[in-house]
Amino acid sequence: MISAGPGGRPPGTPRDWGDAIPPDPPGDLAALIRLVARGDAAAFDAVCDQVAASVFGIVRRVMRDPAQSEEVTQDVLLELWRGAAKFDAERGSATAWVMTMAHRRAIDRVRSVQKEADRERRAARADVPYDEVAEAVESSLERERVRRCLGSLTELQRESVTLAYYGGYTYGQVASLLGVPPGTVKTRMRDALIRLRDCLGVTE
Repeated sequence: MISAGPGGRPPGTPRDWGDAIPPDPPGDLAALIRLVARGDAAAFDAVCDQVAASVFGIVRRVMRDPAQSEEVTQDVLLELWRGAAKFDAERGSATAWVMTMAHRRAIDRVRSVQKEADRERRAARADVPYDEVAEAVESSLERERVRRCLGSLTELQRESVTLAYYGGYTYGQVASLLGVPPGTVKTRMRDALIRLRDCLGVTE
């Protein structure tokens, strides 16, 4: 089990960036990281004091968002505590190792956020075709029902309804166009609307 650091603070939790407690005199970062690899909590605090601000700066330049930058900075320092043994001085400086870790973590978070946003956009786009197709199918079926019901009317009824409801003509104009008395048009229209209502299943 990892023991608590100074002040009862877990070594995986660095000081707040605005902590006014003055840091210990800086030591050699590589040497401190080697101590951290052996579980030295005091050395970890000293490392945090040295690199936290620089890590936050690197992450902030990639992330932009301050809150997420703080989260990623915490993740980097925790990764440093857990993976200090992976540091190899022969492959580069301790500062470069920490900053590379910070940059990689920030890039990973940006990619993760972008993937989540892409999934949400794809899900949103996937809903649109379904709605459009459903609406088109419904409209098509409705038109087909209307055509079928119109086909069940007599020719005079069908012509009267078509001229009145689709052409916008009055009873008198429909009568004139069809060459029949206005009374006949009204009767045929009334009968036609009753038949259409029954055919389409419209309740009164």
